[in-house]
Amino acid sequence: MKAVIFAGGQGLRLREETELRPKPMIEIGGMPILWHIMKLYAHHGVDDFVICLGYLGHTIKDFFANYLVRRNDVTIDLRTQRITVHDQVAEPWTVTLVDTGLETTTGGRLLRARRFLTPGEPFCLTYGDGVGDVDVRACIEAHRAAGLKATVTVVRPPGRYGVVRLDGHRVVDVREKPPGVPHVEGGYINGGFFVLEPSALDYITADEPMFEEAPLAALARDGQLHAHRHEGYWQCMDTYRDKRELEAQWAGGQPPWRVWSDSTGR
Repeated sequence: MKAVIFAGGQGLRLREETELRPKPMIEIGGMPILWHIMKLYAHHGVDDFVICLGYLGHTIKDFFANYLVRRNDVTIDLRTQRITVHDQVAEPWTVTLVDTGLETTTGGRLLRARRFLTPGEPFCLTYGDGVGDVDVRACIEAHRAAGLKATVTVVRPPGRYGVVRLDGHRVVDVREKPPGVPHVEGGYINGGFFVLEPSALDYITADEPMFEEAPLAALARDGQLHAHRHEGYWQCMDTYRDKRELEAQWAGGQPPWRVWSDSTGR
């Protein structure tokens, strides 16, 4: 199964960090938050990624193009222009990097990435700025059991987001929080970890709509949007304060989203 990751936004609320790099490349513990998200998916057996690029997308391409050189000892023979990588410390991932446009909405980015998906096979979808101890395998299993076109992982957030209204495990309404409206305690929001059938993309009629707005609401109205509840840790890196909090959790040695372990110590 593939995982599509939105990584094209400008991250205006983190402008002090995003002048020279896109938001998904902001580092937590010395590695981009995008890497942390990919480690989470790979831990659950999803290691084939399609990354939707936009703002400063070349920096993400450069990161993966030079990944082996950055993470390993290397010998560079300038005479033969040959690079020998020693130890080969690297994740066994396949990463497809897709230029989806600078100003493209999430709906448009999905449409432009569609040709890299496997026809007839469901895929995961998430954002390049949110982490959690989400059980991706359980989300995939819940999606298959529900038999619907789309599954969204819903979470209980800090109080600044809109609300997903549920009827059991069926999403009946998706509503963003208007400015100035207080958070409804006990409500769920879109946590950003989706599983979608390719047919769910038929709800995106053009490049303009945000996937989270009209297409997702239409899926809910048609009874095709399943809710998978996640009651564990979840955090979106929207602000510099969020970034500092994630850094502090990583520096503490037991960041709650780190469900993986490997020999690199990361």
